[in-house]
Amino acid sequence: MNFITKDLDRGNSSLTVVFGWLAVFCSAFFFYLATVIIRWAEPHTDIETSYFVFARFLLGFIVVCVFLLIRRERVKPRNYHYLVGRTVANSVAVFCFYKAVEVGTVAEANILNMTYPLFVALFSWFVLKKQRDYVAMIVVVIAFVGIYLVLSPAAVDSRSGSWWGICSGITAAAAMIYLNVSRRHHDSQTILFFMFGLGSLLMFILFRGAIYWPDADTFFYLFICSAAGVLGQYLLTYGFLFVTAVEGSIISSSRVLMAAIMGPVLVGDPALTAVGWLGALLIFSSNSMIALRKQPVKTEGSK
Repeated sequence: MNFITKDLDRGNSSLTVVFGWLAVFCSAFFFYLATVIIRWAEPHTDIETSYFVFARFLLGFIVVCVFLLIRRERVKPRNYHYLVGRTVANSVAVFCFYKAVEVGTVAEANILNMTYPLFVALFSWFVLKKQRDYVAMIVVVIAFVGIYLVLSPAAVDSRSGSWWGICSGITAAAAMIYLNVSRRHHDSQTILFFMFGLGSLLMFILFRGAIYWPDADTFFYLFICSAAGVLGQYLLTYGFLFVTAVEGSIISSSRVLMAAIMGPVLVGDPALTAVGWLGALLIFSSNSMIALRKQPVKTEGSK
């Protein structure tokens, strides 16, 4: 990936921006594809959610180690509590996300997982009192109306997938907060090393009974699901080098619309109703508004 960024830096700025947009959009697609593969695997294997999460983290750890060896770099941990906090929150978020796919629909799981920017804004309201944004809170309220519409209130009590999806959004928000703080002290490879390494260890300890030596079919689905998730992670990480946080956040939120459109085609999910579509559009629009509200002001020396 390093040689790609160097070549792009030599080109014109418009090319780098296009690369960034494409990378972030592809990351959203691969994150979505990982959940589609979980659904595709159901008729052929009996893989527990925890095994999918463990495999994703293990493959990610191997990839990070390979990159570190090739580039002859070392991890540089400084504040372990931030790294551990990021790992735990992210592990819970991914588990809840995949669980939502297992017991609910792929579309709904992805839409509800993408509510994490709203929960970040909500948590910031209570934690960062000096930076309270009243307009952002109005947007969050509108987004929660969207969540309510997506959940189809008449059936919400009987749909555990909805609650797993919401939990994934809440814990992903916590993981993002830890990530933002951790980035002040660590480089990306150090964060990914601990996130994947400790994450796989945590999943193995907690779900030892669900992890076994896979047969050919099990290995195939575990590998392609994990590869999609890890590729999405790296595309997102490197894509954000070439786009602003606002552009990246809005493009990432396209997974909401992607899931709503492609779910019935790829996995036979029931199509969203008009009310569900309204809810999805409210969530996507709210994510975009939150990103725009958080656009950083340029300071001396910034690019």
